[in-house]
Formats: sequence, C-alpha cells, structure tokens
Amino acid sequence: QVQLVESGGGLVQAGGSLRLSCAASGRTSSLIARTWFRQVPGKEREFVARLNWATGTTVYADSVKGRFTISTDNAKNTMYLQMNRLKPEDTAVYYCAARPISDSGNYDSNRYDYWGQGTQVTVSS
Repeated sequence: QVQLVESGGGLVQAGGSLRLSCAASGRTSSLIARTWFRQVPGKEREFVARLNWATGTTVYADSVKGRFTISTDNAKNTMYLQMNRLKPEDTAVYYCAARPISDSGNYDSNRYDYWGQGTQVTVSS
C-alpha cells in the first residue's frame, strides 16, 4: 500500500513563494519516478517537474524552469517543490505522483500508479 500526501498550498501574491511537500509512505522503495503535476479546471493535468528518486536527477517544465526547485528529505521519504517568483498562471491544484519506472512516460499523467490528493495553489495578481 502506497500513500502520497501533499501539503503546503495556499494563497500568495504574485512574486511570492510557497513550498509544497509530498510525503510518501508504505511500499515506496521501488517508486523511482516522483513527479509534480498541476491542473486547472477544464484542462488536463500538466507536467511541472520530476525527480528520479534513485539518481536525484530532476527535470522541469519550461514554464517553471528557474523558478521551481525539487528537493528531498530521504529520511522522511518526502519530496518538496520550492516555488519562487510565483505568477497568477501558476494557480492550480498541484499533485504529486509516483511510478516504479523512469522513462519517457514520466511526462504522461496516465502512466502514474499513485497520486496524492492535491493541494491548491492560488497566486493573486
């Protein structure tokens, strides 16, 4: 049984920062690909950033590159998404997801086995 729990969302003004957390529990040792997606109403989930838990490699969407950073606390089995210089267009529900394979499917939300409940991020202008 795997559980992913996000936290850290909220309301912030444009230019501000938030840090999201994704705490994993259960049988997570094989979950190499751990990824952040976001979704706004009426749109598909959008890839934001991903981490290869085994190697530490990170990849970011162009829209967040240079502003968002993934970090981890291995002891807590937790992944973080530090979001700086937030923009109104970053407003969305943010989800963390995990899968046991790291390949080109990492960018496809349909390929993920495990999801958190989501956390709302609202950026006001």
